[in-house]
Amino acid sequence: MRDRYGVPFWKAVFYLLTAVGFVVLVRRYAYGLGAVTNLSDAYPWGLWIGFDVLCGVGLAAGGFTITTVVYVFNAKRFKPIVRPTILTAFLGYVLVIVALLADLGRPWNLWRPIVLWNPRSVMFEVAWCVMLYTTVLALEFSSLLLEKLRWTRALAVQQAVTLPLVVAGALLSTLHQSSLGSLYLIVPGKLHPLWYTPLLPVLFFLSAIAVGLAMVIVESRLSSRAFGRALEMPLVSEVGRVLVAALGVYAVTRVFDLADRGVLGAAFRPTGEAGLFWLEFLGGVLLPMGRLAAPRVRANTGALYGAALLTVMGFVVHRLNVSITGFESAQGGRYVPAWSELAITLMLVALGFGVFALAVRHLRVYPEAAPARA
Repeated sequence: MRDRYGVPFWKAVFYLLTAVGFVVLVRRYAYGLGAVTNLSDAYPWGLWIGFDVLCGVGLAAGGFTITTVVYVFNAKRFKPIVRPTILTAFLGYVLVIVALLADLGRPWNLWRPIVLWNPRSVMFEVAWCVMLYTTVLALEFSSLLLEKLRWTRALAVQQAVTLPLVVAGALLSTLHQSSLGSLYLIVPGKLHPLWYTPLLPVLFFLSAIAVGLAMVIVESRLSSRAFGRALEMPLVSEVGRVLVAALGVYAVTRVFDLADRGVLGAAFRPTGEAGLFWLEFLGGVLLPMGRLAAPRVRANTGALYGAALLTVMGFVVHRLNVSITGFESAQGGRYVPAWSELAITLMLVALGFGVFALAVRHLRVYPEAAPARA
């Protein structure tokens, strides 16, 4: 960020978060999960799965959404935001893998799904899709490095296979974005009815598309302020218009599912689960959808960014409800993340911002301009 946005302060925050997170990570590998987490038999999956993985994968969904629109549907007007979107998605998936390495009890066995196949396992499918899609994102991102190194022949080859890569990425993303929801289909008696549904894979996929579009707006706004760039307002405004439709499809599907299963009334009972439901659905779906439906909101930088941020927050609350808080009634207890769990999560977020800034500084992430000074 530039000096007028407080470089010394944010640099200090970055170094502090990464240093504390690294120390906790060393302690986790030295003494095990029990030394740094509040995980238990009742809650074997906590913040690192609920936020770092489920939310991290969803927040990176803008990568396959925008590249598919540009290269498959030939909407070339969105091309200026393709590179930063791919960079955001690639960093997101790399950090998801790092979070998994911290969460797995035996991370040295991460290679096993590659050679020990279990095609009936949803987790096996998710593991393969994440590995393959991360590879696809790395190949898509490689164009920035090849340009920097001036390897023209390799760059020509990479550009020639861009369309197959985008198609493969869209297919892989569709599979594992939905399959993350399938992981929770095995707990019908434990997950609260407001979130447990056979349509979880569909809802996970639809919400990923919506939040991917919202993240495009958020990333564009933050990068324009941090690197002194002009915001591609016509493009992000149109993304906001498409986001209205994506949120509408998700909202209709969600309400239809609740009514079809006869649990819609649970949302109007004076319970903590009902409050969390309205926090995510009213605050993260209906409110931003209503805001973005107004052309004057989409034409205003701050209002557009605020509505997109509400969408992201609603998405995060939904994924945490599915993965953590939705189990509290059945489990008869409560999981509260340890400070050390939060430390690693904040370290990953800080690393994402830091590496993004480093990439913008040294690579041509924004094609219309020279590399910016971060």
